[in-house]
Amino acid sequence: MVVTADGLPNDVETLKRTVEVQAKELEARAKELEARAKEVELLREHVRLLLSRLYGRKSEQMVANADVQQLLLFAAGVLPVQEQTEEKAAEVQIPPHTRRKGGRQPLPEHLPRVEILHDLPETDKVCGCGATKARIGEEVSEQLDIIPASFQVLRHVRPKYACRQCEGTGDDSAPTVAIAPPPAQLIPKSIASAGLVAHVIIAKFADSIPLYRQEGQFARHGVEIGRATMCGWLMKTADACVPLLQLLRQEILSGPLVNGDETTLQVLDEPGRAPTTDSYMWVFRGGQPEKPAVEFLYDPTRSSEVAAKYLRGFKGFVQTDGYVGYDFLDAQPGVIHVGCWAHARRKFMDVLKAAGNPSSGVAYDSVERIRQLYAIEKTARQKNLTREELCAVRQELAKPLLESFHDWLSDRALETPPKGLLGKAISYTLQQWHRLKKYIDNGLLQPDNNAAENAIRPFVVGRKNWLFSGTPEGATASAAFYSLIETAKANQLEPYWYLRYVFGRLPVATSEEDYRVLLPQYIDRSVLRQS
Repeated sequence: MVVTADGLPNDVETLKRTVEVQAKELEARAKELEARAKEVELLREHVRLLLSRLYGRKSEQMVANADVQQLLLFAAGVLPVQEQTEEKAAEVQIPPHTRRKGGRQPLPEHLPRVEILHDLPETDKVCGCGATKARIGEEVSEQLDIIPASFQVLRHVRPKYACRQCEGTGDDSAPTVAIAPPPAQLIPKSIASAGLVAHVIIAKFADSIPLYRQEGQFARHGVEIGRATMCGWLMKTADACVPLLQLLRQEILSGPLVNGDETTLQVLDEPGRAPTTDSYMWVFRGGQPEKPAVEFLYDPTRSSEVAAKYLRGFKGFVQTDGYVGYDFLDAQPGVIHVGCWAHARRKFMDVLKAAGNPSSGVAYDSVERIRQLYAIEKTARQKNLTREELCAVRQELAKPLLESFHDWLSDRALETPPKGLLGKAISYTLQQWHRLKKYIDNGLLQPDNNAAENAIRPFVVGRKNWLFSGTPEGATASAAFYSLIETAKANQLEPYWYLRYVFGRLPVATSEEDYRVLLPQYIDRSVLRQS
């Protein structure tokens, strides 16, 4: 209701009612403007975050402020619990460190050497006095050379034998012509040897070179191998690896800890689904700590049923991020669900990136507090502590930091808008807190789920090159090869020589023990060529 000065009534009561109506209208408009301002700021915050992700630094590392208080080493006692990030220290303790010497690094000793002699002509070896100069030493310099990939043809020759005297009539129970049986092949009646198949698989799944590019590489060497042919080899090889993968899963579930993660995958010919619909590649890492195993698992959905089915019957620790699909683990008998500090930190880093990386504020202080937790882990690694010693150190140093951080973060939650990036970061951390704090209770555990994230990273890198899988069968085959390659790498094996050896032995494996000794954890390393 808008009333002009000329039209104001003379009655006092009417004037009061008019003022009250206008006051309410102004209050409503002020609230509306405030809501719009908050919405605009939220949108600007998201825009800044998107721009940072597009054009900013990808690393989550922050340049340390010279005034930031450093976490004391174990010998210096416990860092005070009260508001460490709000009170700046006057002096900074910098731990001693070793500096890597610059300059050219020596070439690896295991590489073969080809000596090229650069000698003087015989006439230059004669001194002016007429005597022959003696060799008193030499100067040696080295260059690294490379021989491009070379092809060779393996000719399997099987001599035939027959009796020229009776022409086979003297022994009716035996064939007329005797010949050795054909060698067992990974892909029967194929031109592909175990080494060639291993090369194609490593090129695609370890080096992220799609099949069509490999087709071009082969053509430059005068060898015509179509991508469809190579695709067929991969499908048949994946089928041959099924017994290995079954044992690999047993290994993962036999350990005390399983790390889980998942990422998207596009499958073009998924029955009943549009080609642009996201499918998922899951990864699980576990087994005995000294013999880790990694398995990739393709599934068209991100349903919690995938993880529930995989982990059915498992007893021990399961470490994941905060995806709700893993919430069932909290109620799983015999399972202790552990959270991931890397994901919590990432939420606060998003706030900093959206704000232009300020050097103060709640997000900055939160990252600094998390940095202190990781400083404890770094010092522990440098001291090579046992699991029992590490657990004791965490109880002494990390537990007070966690308790202080939780109380401080709870206070900040009461004064922070919940819909902003900071509000979401605080809410995520507090909701995950019962999982995030569990790592301090066992020296086997790590603060984050990086073991699974590092295992799935090669798949994410490869996805940028080959973009998608054609069929669910192709995605399943990809999961098989990633499983073997990443398990080999986790056990410090060179993937190509591992696969080459395994593909040569798979055709003759018949028992469970024959397959088990081919797993990266149990293979005889002396039979592999290491490089």
